[in-house]
Amino acid sequence: MAGQVKASPTYALTPSSERTPTSENYIVNFDFLNQYLPDTYEKEFERYGNRTISSFLRLVGAEMPTNSDLIKWAEQGRLHTKYTSVGTSASAAADQAEFTVNDTIDPVTSEQVVRIGQTIVVVQNDGSGLNKAVVSAVDNSSVPGKFTCDFYEAGGLVTAGTGTGNADVTVFIYGSEFQKGTAGMVGSLEANDFIFDNKPIIIKDTYTVSGSDMAQIGWVEVTTEDGATGYLWYLKSEHETRLRFDDYLETAMIEAVPAETNSGAAAILGSSGGATNPGAGSDGIFYAVSQRGNIWDGGNPTTLADFDAIISRLDKQGAIEENVIFANRQFIFDMDDMLAAQNSYGAGGTSYGLFDNDKEMALNLGFSGFRRGYDFYKTDWKYLNDPTMRGGLPAGAGSGKVNGLLIPAGSTSVYDQILGKNAKRPFLHVRYRASETEDRRYKTWITGSAGGAATSDIDSMQVNFLSERCVCTLGANNFFLFQD
Repeated sequence: MAGQVKASPTYALTPSSERTPTSENYIVNFDFLNQYLPDTYEKEFERYGNRTISSFLRLVGAEMPTNSDLIKWAEQGRLHTKYTSVGTSASAAADQAEFTVNDTIDPVTSEQVVRIGQTIVVVQNDGSGLNKAVVSAVDNSSVPGKFTCDFYEAGGLVTAGTGTGNADVTVFIYGSEFQKGTAGMVGSLEANDFIFDNKPIIIKDTYTVSGSDMAQIGWVEVTTEDGATGYLWYLKSEHETRLRFDDYLETAMIEAVPAETNSGAAAILGSSGGATNPGAGSDGIFYAVSQRGNIWDGGNPTTLADFDAIISRLDKQGAIEENVIFANRQFIFDMDDMLAAQNSYGAGGTSYGLFDNDKEMALNLGFSGFRRGYDFYKTDWKYLNDPTMRGGLPAGAGSGKVNGLLIPAGSTSVYDQILGKNAKRPFLHVRYRASETEDRRYKTWITGSAGGAATSDIDSMQVNFLSERCVCTLGANNFFLFQD
C-alpha cells in the first residue's frame, strides 16, 4: 500500500501583509479568546457593600478571660417579698385567719418568710377588697408554710376563702408592730441570690489551598471590610474565611442554645453534666432573654401606649435609666412614624427631624431616640436586616423572627463565683478560655507543606481558626426581646 501525507497536522497558515482573504490565511476554527482578549477590571466590585454583620458585641459588651469549663455568677433577688397564691379556709368577717402560702418559696429553707409581728397587706385576688393585718403565728413545720394573722379592721376578712390550696389573696409585708416590753423579732432572713451559669463553646473554621494553585498567581485589587486595600491572590478566599469566622464568633453568642436532654446534639457533642462536662450548647443572648427577660410579641410597638406597657414592665424590673434598642429596618421606621405623629404637623411630614427646612436643606425624617420615663436610643442592627441571616426569615408566630432587642446601657455589680468577690461587669460580656500557656480567644495557625508551612506531607496550605467562648447575659430581666 502506497504511503501518503496525513492531513493533520496541516501546514502552517501564512498571514498576508494586507487585509486580503486567501486560502493560506483563512482560519477554520476561530477561538475568540485566542484572537481578542476582553477588557477586564482589576478591581473587585463591592456589590453588597460591607458584608460583615459583627460589631454588636463590641458596642455593648466586653471580653475577659476565664479558665473554667463553667462560669457562674450570682444576681440579687428582690429585697421585698410578695406572695400571690395564698389560700385560706377562713370565713368572711373573721377577725383572725390562717393562710397557706402556695407560691414557690425558698428552695434552700423551704420556708415562707412571713414572721411573727410583721404587718401585711392582704388583697383579694378577685378584686373584692383589701385588709391589713399583723402576723400572730407562723407554722413552717409542714410544706407549704402557714401563718396566722389578725386584722386591723373591725369587719374582719373582706371575702371568705375557697380553700388552703387555692389562690385567694395576694400578701406582701410592709412593716411590723410589737407591744411594749416584748421580745424582738424571731428569726432572720438570708439574702436571696439567684445563681446562673453558662459554658463556653468551641468555634472552628478552616481554609485550604493546594500548593499548585499557590504557584499560579492571579492578582485582584480589593478593599476589605476591615479597611485594608491592595492586591490579593489566593489569600483573598482566606481573608473572607477570616471575616466569616469573625461573624460567627458574634452570631454564635447571639443564637446559641443549650442542648436539651436526649436531643441529637446532646448525643454527639456530649452532655454528661458536671463541672468537667456541663453539656452541649450554651446560653446565647436570645435564649437568655427569652427565658429570664421580657418579650414583646404580636408585631412591633407602634404607639406611645405600647411603649407605656413596656415602660411599666421595666419599672417592675431594674428600672435602668438608659436603654438602647437594636432593631431591624421596619422597627426603626415604625418608631420614627410613632414619634413623628406626636408633632402637631406630623401629618404633613415636614416639620420633624431638621426644623426650618428649606429647599437646600436635607429633610431628616428620622429620630435618634426619645425620652418617656426612661431614655430610649435606637440604632439599626445589621444582623436583623441581612437577608442571609435573621433578615431573611419569614414573618409569623412560629418563625422566630426577631425585630429588635432592648439592652440596658452601663454596667452592673455581680458576685463572681470564680473571683470570689463583687465585680463591675457590662450587662453583656464575652468570656473566653485562657491561661498562662493557652489563649483561646482567637487562635489561628497554618498547617501543611505549602505557603511556608512544613508540618505534614500534604501538598496544601491549611489556615485554621479556633475560639472557645460564651456570652454572659447579666440582669436579663432588664432586657426586652421584640419578635413576631
